Amino acid sequence: MRLNRAHIRDLARQRIERLFAFANQAVKSDPGLANRYVELALRISMRTRVRIPRELKRSVCRECKAYLYPGITSRVRVRARRSPHVSVTCLNCGAVRRYLLDRD
Repeated sequence: MRLNRAHIRDLARQRIERLFAFANQAVKSDPGLANRYVELALRISMRTRVRIPRELKRSVCRECKAYLYPGITSRVRVRARRSPHVSVTCLNCGAVRRYLLDRD
């Protein structure tokens, strides 16, 4: 029985979300295991060409691919200079990502 492409992508999406949930649980006790879960999720995403949702993608360092958890593997600051933004610093490699805040 051959699986169609939509079923494979749906299965991959479910596994990616589950791996990120496992990483979220494991990061407090073993950050290395959390990084391995993220590595597997990224590999599944690339192989099946499934996009990772924005909220999950923002929890991965773009430089070293480490799982970013505030207070353990990342530092989060709200900045008001120039335009208000959230600054997330990876504590593994020191990379900084900035996410603009909406003015409402």
